[in-house]
Amino acid sequence: MGQTGLQLSEFGLGSWVNWGTSIGLAEAKEILALAYDAGINFFDNAEGYEGGLSEQIMGDAINALGWSRDSYVVTSKVFWGGDKPTQRGLSRKHVFDACHAALNRLKVDYLDVFYCHRPDIDTPISETVEAMSDLVRQGKVMYWGTSEWSAQQITQAKAVAKQRNLVEPMVEQPEYNLLNRTKVEGEFRPLYSQGLGLTTYSPLASGLLTGKYLDGVPADSRLARSDYQWLREIHLGEGNNAKQSNIKRLNDIAGELNMSLSHLALVWILTNKCVSSVILGVNNTKQLSQNLGALDSREKLDAELLTTIDEILGNKPSEPERF
Repeated sequence: MGQTGLQLSEFGLGSWVNWGTSIGLAEAKEILALAYDAGINFFDNAEGYEGGLSEQIMGDAINALGWSRDSYVVTSKVFWGGDKPTQRGLSRKHVFDACHAALNRLKVDYLDVFYCHRPDIDTPISETVEAMSDLVRQGKVMYWGTSEWSAQQITQAKAVAKQRNLVEPMVEQPEYNLLNRTKVEGEFRPLYSQGLGLTTYSPLASGLLTGKYLDGVPADSRLARSDYQWLREIHLGEGNNAKQSNIKRLNDIAGELNMSLSHLALVWILTNKCVSSVILGVNNTKQLSQNLGALDSREKLDAELLTTIDEILGNKPSEPERF
């Protein structure tokens, strides 16, 4: 993970959206067991996922599976804990409350990584850095990081940590996929030499990069859910015709290579050596097996194909060069 000594599997497993809704304890145990046996050691969660129920299910499932604590990495995030003023944000109080609640729900003595789920404009960064640093020094957190912070905010947090002899953030969790490249490949570029790791999410752009939305919105899909209409508008709303056209062209290329569009999208992310782990989100063991199969196609993404993809999408940041 960046320049830390923490070893993460290339693919991690996340719990956003469906853990606590369509995925209960029995399904979670099956998915986790398959992931673990396949070599996945990184399991991502957050206090805001189904009001903590996602963490509860993951903790119960891992406990039932009986894994040795030194064989896996489990994470949580702090920001959206509840509706009351002291139940959200990155104040010292909420950071501590959220950490202890996550430990209880996940049934562990420490979190391997604790992320600040979003920046908090109402709390000084120095207060958050100090709180996170204290949790690390207390042994309740091994590493801390950020999610969807700007490069400027991460740089400020690192500067505060250095000035006050506190523990720095070592990892960022941004969205990163074929359709969303600017932050990871451009804005964050100066931070990689400072040791920043990346655990990226939404590798399939909420399902767009599976090709299932090319002919409409399936009734059983995420973007058909009433509570995710905001996400549907982002991806399929007015002005997205060009995006859909590009996805169709990528789907055609994948077909010519005898691979699925989703495999192309997943392996493409792994060509970026700054990515520490790609977080997968699945509904069942079948989807997980299909995603893991992408690793069998990685040799098909040569320099010529990467150039072709860049030309189709036209969204590669002009600086820096791809790394």
